[in-house]
Amino acid sequence: MWLDAPGFWDEAHLLQYAVGPLFTVAFLTSGVTLPGRAKARRWTPAALTLDHDIGSLRARETRHAPGGALVSEWEVRNPTRRAVTLDVVVWSALDAETLASEVRPATHALDFTRQVTDRQGHHARLEATLSLQGAQSHAVYRSQLSAVAPRFELTPFWDRWRDSGRLGDEVRPGNAEDQATVYLGLQRRVRVPARSTARFAAGIRLTLETADRMAVKSPVPVSADRYFATVPRFRCSDPYLERHWWHRWYGLRLNGLAAGAAPNYRHAGVCEGIGYFHVPITYSAPCHMRELRWYPDPEWARGVFRTCFDHQRADGSLHGRVYADHLESTDFYHADWGGAVLALDAAHPDSGFRRDAYAALTRYADWLLRTRDPDGEGMIDVRNQFETGQEYMSRYQAVDPEADRVGWAGRFRLKGVDVTVYAYRLLRALETLAGEVAPASMARWRAMAERTGQAVRERMWDPASEMFSDVDPASGRRTGVKAAVCFYPYATDLVEERHVGGMERHLFNPEEFWTPFPIPSSSCDDPRFDPDAEWSGMRHNCPWNGRVWPMTNSHVADALGRVVRELRPDWAPRLGRLLGQFARMMTFDGRADRPNCFEHYHPVNGRGSLYRGIDDYQHSWINDLVVSHLLGVLPHGATGLTVHPLRLGIGAARVSGLPVAGHRVDVAISGGRFEVTVDGRRAGRARLGEPKSVSF
Repeated sequence: MWLDAPGFWDEAHLLQYAVGPLFTVAFLTSGVTLPGRAKARRWTPAALTLDHDIGSLRARETRHAPGGALVSEWEVRNPTRRAVTLDVVVWSALDAETLASEVRPATHALDFTRQVTDRQGHHARLEATLSLQGAQSHAVYRSQLSAVAPRFELTPFWDRWRDSGRLGDEVRPGNAEDQATVYLGLQRRVRVPARSTARFAAGIRLTLETADRMAVKSPVPVSADRYFATVPRFRCSDPYLERHWWHRWYGLRLNGLAAGAAPNYRHAGVCEGIGYFHVPITYSAPCHMRELRWYPDPEWARGVFRTCFDHQRADGSLHGRVYADHLESTDFYHADWGGAVLALDAAHPDSGFRRDAYAALTRYADWLLRTRDPDGEGMIDVRNQFETGQEYMSRYQAVDPEADRVGWAGRFRLKGVDVTVYAYRLLRALETLAGEVAPASMARWRAMAERTGQAVRERMWDPASEMFSDVDPASGRRTGVKAAVCFYPYATDLVEERHVGGMERHLFNPEEFWTPFPIPSSSCDDPRFDPDAEWSGMRHNCPWNGRVWPMTNSHVADALGRVVRELRPDWAPRLGRLLGQFARMMTFDGRADRPNCFEHYHPVNGRGSLYRGIDDYQHSWINDLVVSHLLGVLPHGATGLTVHPLRLGIGAARVSGLPVAGHRVDVAISGGRFEVTVDGRRAGRARLGEPKSVSF
């Protein structure tokens, strides 16, 4: 919200604990606040650089986040012929109730302790140090609750300003019982000579102490410089895809968790997003595994899996959320664990991980089949609208008109096509893993997978409408509700030639799913379809009755990629359009240099859910789609890989440094052909659309 305001005023998170506001920077001369205006912005993505006009001065601010700190570095240039004396004030505003100590002056800094609380009511202590390089004075004042915004004129400092520029070097203790805003600030005077530049820096350092006294300085898994120097390099003639490549790597680090960052995080992991979602969530964890399989260190992707399964319940089920220091109010989500595990192991084969995954997934599969397929029909139950991660849809009203009012309690049953596909991929993964880990169990998993596959083909497929759909277990009938999840079977070997016409009929129909910005979560001809996020007369935060969700787009794009590769190569330009619009949608104002990833978007105009306030949301995969379909890299473990770029209509692309089974793979596409290099040696060339096998 305050991106263009100097400093870091927006909310930050350490683990699941919110901290905000942080600080801003004000400039005064002769006691008058200089108006500021951000006129340009550049993101690297390791740092954000803004150019500001501050009165007659020109300033460049560089924001970055070294471990445990948020730093704002300034270069203030005076283009005039007269020297300017500038007072710089770095300040913040805190709710007095959150202060666990008095603010303590230090050298060029102010130290303080805050109590922070997560949404479940758990507390932690936050040690903070606000600093200003070369600070000459400080002050701390209390004010009755009032408007809190990054405007100096709203602060007590402005009322008390004197020509000296000094803040008074006083700390007003106030009454602990008073509801108040605590303003704390640091000042320094800077002389900017004519046609010259002055430099300084401000920042805040944060250390979180959890309930078990574990200190967390920086939860991110790796420094920004090292991180962006090691991830695979990608260039593309489509600037949107190229920019999103880097934005996704940025988002993974932004929401990344270092191994040992908190009691419940023994392994590296990834949070689903910012805000309320800054916690590992099982719904999105398989997405992170798919993205991170292209990171050089495979332990991060494996850590995503282990973070969730470390806390597997005794009955085999999983917590929906893994909080840093507790496991309360965690619920449950269905997810594609089987597909993610096999995808990761194909890129980074490891026998130890396969053994661990097999044991954990066996317990999970036994629980899933025991509790969610009590009839033994092969189809999996959805018990409430939240555990699919998809709320407010006609698919639930088809079995219970009151489905959107029942909360997390399991009060209805729906045989979901999406969760049944997840189960099918899980069973096939267990069959594959059992070949090495438990050969005697292969037949069991194969039989269960075939039973589920048969149920999808026979019970969930409607040959008349040519559509997969959910099944109402009460009647045994298909609901006929058309949702984007109905295309999930196309990502598997469940789909045969006889099913392909259904994708042509429905997915590519502008009256159903092929909107200007595809793919809406519910068909446009659904009676409750609403592109404006409204359900039952009110705009909702998480509506799935017509908005475009990156999570669903990732699934459908992956499904379409499989169909193109195996059944309909002439559909490749359609996949190219889907990926292109996908990337263009996830921007501010259609600008390639301003990528984003909100929870959901408008299917007609492509606008993101800014009102929701959740950007940098990671419950999708994007880079893996680029690698798998545009570049066509399909790893086979230690033996080698197939490179099969599709003819998507994208002119040129190149990736360097893809890690596959301990090797470095480069792929370059240009002029309708591609070239593969492994460990610096040419491994082959071919035309787009023609697979090339590469052995290690």
